Amino acid sequence: MGLSPQITNLVIILGMMQVAKKIPFEDPNVLNLCRALYALSNVIILSIHLYIMNTINRKKDLTTLKYVEPAPMGSTEEGKLVTTTIHAYDLAQAKQLLRSQMMGVFMMGVMHLYFKYTNPLLIQSIIPLKGAFESNLAKIHIFGQPASGDLKRPFKQAAGLMAGLQGGAAQSDKKAVEAAERAGRGGAKEE
Repeated sequence: MGLSPQITNLVIILGMMQVAKKIPFEDPNVLNLCRALYALSNVIILSIHLYIMNTINRKKDLTTLKYVEPAPMGSTEEGKLVTTTIHAYDLAQAKQLLRSQMMGVFMMGVMHLYFKYTNPLLIQSIIPLKGAFESNLAKIHIFGQPASGDLKRPFKQAAGLMAGLQGGAAQSDKKAVEAAERAGRGGAKEE
């Protein structure tokens, strides 16, 4: 068992911050090289996500997946029952990963072009690429790992600040699903 992804990300960030101090970003050639590295990294990430989406569509696993989506933070209502297919679930997860990557590119664009920060170019060339290869969908659809244990759908949310604010993980155990079905919460099939 290796280090957790959060620890390795922290080590990479701290290491790259030290490396970035030694890089002469004032030189236009060096700056353009860092920009090219960042662009190449994002093209590779986009390719990974498109490959995963293509693999999901090729497999088209129509196995039914039922889970109870947690209620929003601060809400008094109970979680909503979601009935979908593995194909639809994986495709939605892939689109969410793609959206978050595009948001990261937008934020990096604002930081670099508007605020003139250059150091994050280096770090953001590595961390998102590492994250794309460590995603649950990549583990299943690229590396061929079985969808069991930590890769069982619905995926567990990564531990962190935002996970705590979103109201917890989706429940897929039989007891929670049956309770939600009896209570009549949701149940609309997503396609």
